[in-house]
Amino acid sequence: MSKTDIAIIGGGASGLMAAVAAKNEDTNVTVFERTKRVGKKILATGNGRCNMTNTGAGSKNYHGKDPSFVNGAIKRFWVNETLELFSELGILWKEEERGKVYPYSDTASAVLDVLRRRVERTGTEVRCDLDVKSIEKKNGKFIVRTYSGTEDKFDKVIIAAGGKAAPDLGSNGSGYELLKSFGHKITALRPSLVQIKTDTDIVKKLKGIKIDANVTIGRNSSRGELLFTDYGLSGPPIFELTSRLNGDKTIEIDMMPDHTSDDVLNIIYERMAYLYDVPLEEFFTGMLNKRVGQALLKSVGVAPLSRESSSLTEAEAKKIVSAIKGWRFNITGTMSWNNAQVTKGGAETAGFDSATMESKLIKGLYACGEVLDIDGDCGGYNLQWAWSSGYIAGKNAAMS
Repeated sequence: MSKTDIAIIGGGASGLMAAVAAKNEDTNVTVFERTKRVGKKILATGNGRCNMTNTGAGSKNYHGKDPSFVNGAIKRFWVNETLELFSELGILWKEEERGKVYPYSDTASAVLDVLRRRVERTGTEVRCDLDVKSIEKKNGKFIVRTYSGTEDKFDKVIIAAGGKAAPDLGSNGSGYELLKSFGHKITALRPSLVQIKTDTDIVKKLKGIKIDANVTIGRNSSRGELLFTDYGLSGPPIFELTSRLNGDKTIEIDMMPDHTSDDVLNIIYERMAYLYDVPLEEFFTGMLNKRVGQALLKSVGVAPLSRESSSLTEAEAKKIVSAIKGWRFNITGTMSWNNAQVTKGGAETAGFDSATMESKLIKGLYACGEVLDIDGDCGGYNLQWAWSSGYIAGKNAAMS
């Protein structure tokens, strides 16, 4: 019997996992990568440590027009199976706070190295620096044409070209065009796991300051290290909440999440009594970041800051408490694709079988990873989707 020829478009996380799953004695697998090397985005994950997955990953951590699409992957190849496979490949892993999993070596390159090693040893052909121009199905075969002029025929094709986030690392949205050429619909696309832009009159003066805060956008909240920037806000809670951003116009910051509003009001009154002769510009020293405190006072109209602390009125004290527990900023947008970790939106999942990742429109065509309309929270969830959807696509494409 002749072997099944499989083309994988994209050599990122989902593409490499698809190659690992697809290659066997009955298949020939070819990976097309438009950049000079595979896996560049893997190297950037987890700040270079590679947050491989999250032990708490579930459908609740994913978003899209139909988040339940991930249930097909959860039932077939999820966290336990992923970690077992990486252990077989040579990765000793460790679990850290909030279920985040990293390689024990704390190096993302280790994850890429073991994937590349498996791909190379099994005889998969990896063609780098080849950008796919078009794919056509004719007489039962997929014809893959590149901008370099090459043309090859395959029995199956897996689109694992990623989204539009972090284009410097290889993704440029080309996978969407390939899927559109086969009749698949693409939802609206926007950056996710990205910094938020706000009115800059306050944040610009606080650039570089980090605080522990509980951040709320709409009905969603996240606590962690918040970073003020010259354009808005950044940090883990911001990245997490942008995955749930849905036309929201404001963001609230609780700078004392371990205290109730009544607690904070009592603290303010106590400080007014103890620090009665201290100027307001020094009032928050030892309680909040000094510059943040000064900016907060100005934002609620408490002035001048040269006043003594005892001069605060009851109404001013309550305004201060409201700001500490819910400092509001207007959202003006997000940073660009260059800053985003993930793409929100993609190929509509209604056009694919969640159990196999095969197209419902074109037999033998598969898609996986970020190119599909599934994106996850910050914390290893997006890589888990890449591993799972890639593995399932590869495994099923290898079946005759």
